[in-house]
Amino acid sequence: MRNMMKKYARWQIGLASLAVAACVTINVYFPAAAVENAADKVISEVTSGGKTAPPPGGTNMPRSGQPLGVSDLPLLALDRVLSALVPAAQAQAEANIDITSPEIKAVTASMKARWAQLLPFFASGAIGLTKDGRIEMRDQAAVSLPERALARRLIAEDNKDRDTLYLEIAKANRHPDWEPQIRTIFARRWHESPDGAQPGWYYQNDAGAWVQK
Repeated sequence: MRNMMKKYARWQIGLASLAVAACVTINVYFPAAAVENAADKVISEVTSGGKTAPPPGGTNMPRSGQPLGVSDLPLLALDRVLSALVPAAQAQAEANIDITSPEIKAVTASMKARWAQLLPFFASGAIGLTKDGRIEMRDQAAVSLPERALARRLIAEDNKDRDTLYLEIAKANRHPDWEPQIRTIFARRWHESPDGAQPGWYYQNDAGAWVQK
């Protein structure tokens, strides 16, 4: 019996260590799905100018009302570990990205006010969406001489706003280090989302080549 209790104590220590390590991993995991959802909302706003998993069941767990034997104790400890981890994992899966800070609202409004001016340049293929979440002059010949200065100004202003947007989203969610990942997701959603690039617009693929949607 004493040997069994020692073995159970080792099980508890090992499983507790696993729980701590797993919780740390979950807490720092980058919420890509939530960022995609946030990106679609921001893009929709700019261009408008708009089951909780069941707890794990253990078929081998002792049924309620039955006395526990020593052999059941490791399974009971594992069940407690899973019970601690599942809510944390669910919270991660359902994470929300804050896009409501005053800075984010201001830069989104600025981009929205500019969007109508950019549309003709996107439609003509003169400018396109880059793989780093910015815009760029793709074909200067598609812009008349009188409009080239305007196009360059709009591109510069929009890129400044875009850079600010990605950083402010990262900062608003207390992870400035997420800025590169947020930028990458936005870059993809700008040409994939229904409210982003329209058919015939140009964007850069992962290799940096221009392709039409």
